[in-house]
Amino acid sequence: MIKTFALLFILLLSTLLSAQEAINWKVMTDMKNVYDAVDASSGIWSATKGGAFFYSSAHNSFKTFNKSEGFQGSFFTSVAIDKYGNIWFGSQNGIIDVYNPETNTVSSVLDIYNSDRSQKQINELKVKGDTIIASTDFGISLIDSKSFLFFDTFFKLGTMQSNSKVKSSSLFGLFYAATENGLAVQKRGTVNLSAPESWIVYTNLNGLPSKNVLKVVEYKNQILAVTDKGLSNFENDTWVPFIPQLTNQSISDVLSVDDSLFILSGDTVKVFANNLLTVKAQLLNPLRKLFYSSNGLLGISSLGIFNFETGELTYPNGPSANQFPSIAVDPDGHLWSASGKNNRGVGFYEYDGTEWRNYDMSNTTALTTNDFYNIYAAPDNTIYAGSWGRGFLSIKDGNIKRFDANNTDMQGQSGSPKFLVITGFATDSKNNTWILNYASNNRKNLSVLTPDSTWHHFVHQSTPTVPSEEYYNLIIDQYDTKWFYGLNSAKPGLYYFNENKTYEDDADDRYGLLDDGSGLLSRSISSIVIDKRGDIWVGTNSGVNIVSGQGTILSSPSQNPPLRITSVFGLRQQAITCMAVDPLNRKWIGTNQGLLLVSSDGTSLYETYTASNSPLPADKIVSLAVDDATGKIYAGTDDGIVSFETTAKKAADAFTELFIYPNPYKLNNSSGRLTIDGLIKDADIKVLTINGKLIKEFSSPGGRIAYWDGRDTAGKFVASGVYLIIAFDKEGNNIKTAKVAVLRQ
Repeated sequence: MIKTFALLFILLLSTLLSAQEAINWKVMTDMKNVYDAVDASSGIWSATKGGAFFYSSAHNSFKTFNKSEGFQGSFFTSVAIDKYGNIWFGSQNGIIDVYNPETNTVSSVLDIYNSDRSQKQINELKVKGDTIIASTDFGISLIDSKSFLFFDTFFKLGTMQSNSKVKSSSLFGLFYAATENGLAVQKRGTVNLSAPESWIVYTNLNGLPSKNVLKVVEYKNQILAVTDKGLSNFENDTWVPFIPQLTNQSISDVLSVDDSLFILSGDTVKVFANNLLTVKAQLLNPLRKLFYSSNGLLGISSLGIFNFETGELTYPNGPSANQFPSIAVDPDGHLWSASGKNNRGVGFYEYDGTEWRNYDMSNTTALTTNDFYNIYAAPDNTIYAGSWGRGFLSIKDGNIKRFDANNTDMQGQSGSPKFLVITGFATDSKNNTWILNYASNNRKNLSVLTPDSTWHHFVHQSTPTVPSEEYYNLIIDQYDTKWFYGLNSAKPGLYYFNENKTYEDDADDRYGLLDDGSGLLSRSISSIVIDKRGDIWVGTNSGVNIVSGQGTILSSPSQNPPLRITSVFGLRQQAITCMAVDPLNRKWIGTNQGLLLVSSDGTSLYETYTASNSPLPADKIVSLAVDDATGKIYAGTDDGIVSFETTAKKAADAFTELFIYPNPYKLNNSSGRLTIDGLIKDADIKVLTINGKLIKEFSSPGGRIAYWDGRDTAGKFVASGVYLIIAFDKEGNNIKTAKVAVLRQ
């Protein structure tokens, strides 16, 4: 109840405190995992786990579609083209998106998604005249392709259990519904298919090779039932074996094209023609299904669309997987991401704003594993990639160096010291690189690599006396104190360590452990960040704490310095997954229920973004990163990563030019704000008439951009005319001026 109240409180605040902050959303996903495809005259439309794409073979180009393009679904399982040229996409969660290529618009059919059905996946979409036949996890729905209204839904097919999963539906004179519990066929002469008695159910007891029916196809005026163990022909209302050689063989799909029948069986594709069964292709990678296009026979797989003629796999550029456990933005504005651990990783990725580049063992010789769990972008533009078991890599100017248990003194886990897991990196004020060891056999969980390539390793005296595991998320504050958290069962909590400017003398080291007994909301910590004031924000499964007063760590010889620990009231009882700080010192908070934007001190909640009210691919946020130069925010989820732009951009180092827009500024009750761009940090702004009369004076939020609402100090709209915008620093030494024409409407 408390958690529910806290969430409702947050959602209420978010509607009151500010206008929408985020613009220009872009969803980026791995689209190799194709579930369905259909051929159009101009190219191929594909439904994937990461969205939809159109491939033009004539131009060898892709166009991708996702929530940022107006679609409401994201995990697409089926696709079809209606007689009007609209593309229909069915989703795992029951959403149907209809895309009109001529108008570039999307309409969404949400009847199934909003229904009370527990299983809603659209397994297949077929077109018959003006009717869309949707085979779903609960039956069959018929939809008008013009009005999007449902004609009917069939839940009970003969003697089958109600709401049986229908894999495929066909209309060849009679209606056929393929399920894993048999094949339901319309009784001749019946018209009310909503009535269970209008269907006859056939199984392996009625001549089918198996009750697991995949689909029904028409081949040379014959109706064939395709099962996972062979094919049967429908003759005189009974089923007889077809192609006896295939009986009891594993069948995944069958495709009828003219006089040929293509059969996907295990790792081969066979073709039946002229009463002969031959092997067309031996497969290296498994396929889901077959389809035919103007380019010939193609295969659908989890690795893309396979072309049998060229042997190539086709899919759009993107990250190797929808896995983003750790992300970072480098000084050039490139996004980097790790991918996973425990044999689930696929390397790491780089996104330059246009294209993704994927690094893995197949294309990068320096990699000895694909399990990379942590990524860090250093101020000198070196990228550090921490692996799960093989140390870490440094990437600088295209050069990759490997550091592991063989070429460093770092030791891995107890019992397997060569298995070196790196879960954190940070840079101190001397440009030293600090490395966090997830589980050190000799308890030396902190290491430092100096600019002259000298190594030092440290035992944190507050860690358990026996080697322990699960240390994460290294950060360094303004006092060069290192902070990380431990999730080990012996001593979970927030650790701090400062070597006090000496590497060899451990007598002057300062260290300690903060937990719920010290004032933290919980020992279960998920994220720590340092804000622009130097305070430590600690995300836990019960909310957020703020730790300040770190200077006392060095000034006090005690291991219990008087640190100040407070909590953020508006975030209490929230399970925090990750956090990031933008140039205005606002905090972006990832949770299991969406993404929150709070004020610099945490007292005000500005925005709440969820998968329902924004293009976020999923509600659970697993990673966050901020590009200070552009104000762009990246949020990683298990269904893809999203970027969007904000006005929180890093302030200019010095005034060069003020950019005022829109100019002229057309002012009325519905006008937006005037943007003042090019500011230095904490600039003050005055608006004057051309004669020098003061109209308004205010301070910038702290970053590169500020706004004016067109009102004077009394809150009234100013008159039409030319106005001076003057920006200056606190001392009045740096001044920049610009003009704006105001048109009162």
